Amino acid sequence: MERKRIVVKIGSSSLTNDKGEIDQEKLSDHVQAVASLRKEGHEVLMVSSGAVAAGFTRLGYPSRPVTLKGKQAAAAVGQSLLIQSYIEQFSQFSIIPAQILLTRTDFTNRERYKNAYATIMELLERRLLPIINENDSVSVEELTFGDNDMLSALVSGLIHADQLIILTDINGLYDSDPRNNPEARRLDLIENITDEMVGFAEGSGSKVGTGGMRSKLLAAKTALSLGVPVFIGQGKGSRKLVEILHGNGDGTYIENKSLPAINTRRQWIALHSEVSGAIFVDEGAENAIVFNGKSLLPAGVTKIRGTFDSGDVVEVFGPGGLLGKGEVTYSADELKTVLGKSSEIEMPLMEVIHRNKWVKV
Repeated sequence: MERKRIVVKIGSSSLTNDKGEIDQEKLSDHVQAVASLRKEGHEVLMVSSGAVAAGFTRLGYPSRPVTLKGKQAAAAVGQSLLIQSYIEQFSQFSIIPAQILLTRTDFTNRERYKNAYATIMELLERRLLPIINENDSVSVEELTFGDNDMLSALVSGLIHADQLIILTDINGLYDSDPRNNPEARRLDLIENITDEMVGFAEGSGSKVGTGGMRSKLLAAKTALSLGVPVFIGQGKGSRKLVEILHGNGDGTYIENKSLPAINTRRQWIALHSEVSGAIFVDEGAENAIVFNGKSLLPAGVTKIRGTFDSGDVVEVFGPGGLLGKGEVTYSADELKTVLGKSSEIEMPLMEVIHRNKWVKV
């Protein structure tokens, strides 16, 4: 099999016991499976939950804390316990883990986004094992990824992974809730995540985690939109990840080959950037950028709204509504001076938004 870049997401319920402590037997099973993937020559990156779950008992909490300060304190204690366990276990295979703690700001800020990418790629190039988690000890609730399922999807897109494997305690997706319907049928392979699927997957996960099947479906939908195929399911033993990669996993495969990978700049524009203003275009410009893959030129711009600088991201509206968003070449003041002008007739002009810095909604 050709060498692949794989992101493995492991949830709290797959790492801890009922008391919230790290279960060394479970962790050892995951470590052996990752080592087997690496032995076959694949690049592996882990997104690992478990910090809050591992830390709350050390603080004297009887169960997972519900307050923000409680979660952050538990994460501060648990993160060191978690990475210490990984270091000890992976040392048996001469694998060096590298801890990366991310916040939502690391994705919304363009420079930090590029730095995160560069760091991860350097670690992979030097054959280290990046282990990523959200920096729960400092994250504020309004600026979180929501859960590590979504973080794993965004990381998979960022590094252009060939496969995202989301390990859980349920063996895949079903056409109805198998806990209530004994006739529920597992979906072995699907191409798209529908609203109906998300609807019947409502509900949280285990008492030591934050995500349920709904969060995994939303994450899979995001990864799929970025051109990354996904597996959601379970497994046991040192060969479980290898078997999943070979198409023999106990779960659901989600893949749509018609959805191409999206370059890193477009991912940032589509999913992470803050909108600084709006540009309105005529029907001709709408056809050019939406249907013909062209750049947006000054001649098609009818008006602008807001204050923005060159390099900012703005929304673009056509006669019928929102079309997408992109990174502008002009500031708002500069664009006002060339509004509606044609470079072929009046003067040489730059694109307002280059097609490589544009994403459709």
